[in-house]
Amino acid sequence: MKLVLIGAPAAGKGTQAARLVEHYSIAHISTGDMLREEVAKETELGKEAKAIMASGGLVSDEIIIAMVKERIKKDDCAKGFILDGFPRTVVQAEKLDEMVKLDKVVYINAPDDVMLERLTARETCPKCGATYNKLFLPSKVAGVCDVCGEKLTQRKDDTLEAGKARLETFHTQSEPLVDYYTKKGILFEVDGTAAIDYITKAIIEGLGEE
Repeated sequence: MKLVLIGAPAAGKGTQAARLVEHYSIAHISTGDMLREEVAKETELGKEAKAIMASGGLVSDEIIIAMVKERIKKDDCAKGFILDGFPRTVVQAEKLDEMVKLDKVVYINAPDDVMLERLTARETCPKCGATYNKLFLPSKVAGVCDVCGEKLTQRKDDTLEAGKARLETFHTQSEPLVDYYTKKGILFEVDGTAAIDYITKAIIEGLGEE
């Protein structure tokens, strides 16, 4: 099964991707994680991406497409994969169509005010990458990662100002994907304001499974 998750920043793509990966035993490909890894390694790509991501912008199509093209060739993608954070533009979607035939595209939809509230409440573990949200997915001990015990931090692009910029970027560059995949007949939408378990159930049912 080859899937794409679409949604504004903080729509819950990462949370749902992790659950779907476990359910279907397929690979999770997060371009955001791939880029953050480059940033952490302080590669040339990482340095370039760091400045763009901090301001809420998007890294160039050429860089992202090249990364994804190599990633989907890896062995863990043989059974299928979930793309989280790619494609972000119609141009990227067209390039992806040249690489692989998708089965379904899931659009996790929620209003901007909900997304902004979630963004500014989000916390991330700098060590293992686990994500939390003080509003609806808090860590067991405030400010401490459940997985590895590291102190949680807030990403620089999760501030209110950067959050507004990221939402604007989503509306102008990524929202046209909804129409693009609807016309292809492979998109279905779920309510991103619903409970996490409900969203997971809705996605699995939408993919044709009980």
